[in-house]
Amino acid sequence: MLMPFEIIETIKMIQEENLDIRTITMGISLRDCASSSAKESREKIYNKITRLAANLVKVGEDIEKEYGIPIVNKRISVTPISLVAESSDEENYVKFAETLDRAADAVGVNFIGGFSALIQKGYTVGDRKLIASIPEALSSTKKVCSSVNLASTKAGINMDAVREMGHIIKKAAHLSADNGGLACAKLVVFANVPEDNPFMAGAFHGVGEPECVINVGVSGPGVVKSALEKVRGADFETVSETIKKTAFKITRMGQLVAREASRRLGVSFGIVDLSLAPTPTIGDSVAHILEEMGLEKCGTHGTTAALALLNDAVKKGGTMASSSVGGLSGAFIPVSEDAGMIDAVMKGALTIEKLEAMTCVCSVGLDMIVVPGDTSAETISAIIADESAIGVINNKTTAVRIIPAPGKKVGDVVEFGGLLGSGPVMKVNNFSSKDFINRGGRIPAPLNSLRN
Repeated sequence: MLMPFEIIETIKMIQEENLDIRTITMGISLRDCASSSAKESREKIYNKITRLAANLVKVGEDIEKEYGIPIVNKRISVTPISLVAESSDEENYVKFAETLDRAADAVGVNFIGGFSALIQKGYTVGDRKLIASIPEALSSTKKVCSSVNLASTKAGINMDAVREMGHIIKKAAHLSADNGGLACAKLVVFANVPEDNPFMAGAFHGVGEPECVINVGVSGPGVVKSALEKVRGADFETVSETIKKTAFKITRMGQLVAREASRRLGVSFGIVDLSLAPTPTIGDSVAHILEEMGLEKCGTHGTTAALALLNDAVKKGGTMASSSVGGLSGAFIPVSEDAGMIDAVMKGALTIEKLEAMTCVCSVGLDMIVVPGDTSAETISAIIADESAIGVINNKTTAVRIIPAPGKKVGDVVEFGGLLGSGPVMKVNNFSSKDFINRGGRIPAPLNSLRN
């Protein structure tokens, strides 16, 4: 039972500290939509999505009004399209992406994820077709998001896929050059991808998931920062306990919304993903949390340790509040989406190399990184390889969402708008990785993968 002081506390978090439900994401299985006829398959996909998600937006809006809890996005994730479309007679999967886009428009959601492939150990015919379709699919649709998992602790790193994804990202940037390479902001390359993640652009509905499920993503960087302001100067045990207690409260709110949404929609409740996902709004920054711990600027020495403490305490607090915590659950460090990160880059405190170190202890990886437009495909592939190695060796999720902004150079700023914010163009190492990337093959799984 909620006590009056807890209700007042939650209202304050919402009104003054930017606490929100970042997304209600409905996961939908499309496995029964496969057909030898691409046209028939697309019709099944459209009909199933529009039937199951018909009331998703309305339910989200009703809960938002009744409980006074902001719900920023309503989204859909679907079975990786490479698995659904490969039974068809289609050679190019762009029309499948267009079908997803039409379905998303029809039900009014903000994004739909699942134009995806799982290729950590190798390609199928459908995987190859989907990946080749990504640049055109993302540049010709508005709401479709794509992800590719090309590494795991059990399988190692598919370096052929790493090499290819560098070129795919470059092509996607070229086809969306008028928007600063915006198509790349809808594409994530993963290692150890979770199959119940509600956050875009990496969300898809995993093959082990139910027929239809509601997953909720909660975000509250401003709430955590406000809590730490009250213990300024205290030792790190106090800092950790403060974050855990705050994460507990945030997660309970997320679980309330998730269960209510699943009840009203008549579908399974999946998980609550408690992730400190920032926005460009002042007071909603993960970087500012780290600075509240005593760092002059995010990116200086000590940043990785501070982020490790934050990520660990968030997970512990969330797990205490719900037995259904899942997805990514921790701290995100997207540069363009975080006012504090943007400022740290602009002032020279934060570099790609430091961000890479931070990804060892955060929930995702190099996220919304803008680099010069003339960055080579091989350099992008090498950045993906480095992140994949961190994930594989440490048995954690890592990812790369990188934007080689056409025509832009270091020091420029690319405006994306909305939650995507603005990305300062960051310097990359100018020495070549071409010969390394062109070796291809597979980097074998580490010894710690042999746990059976």
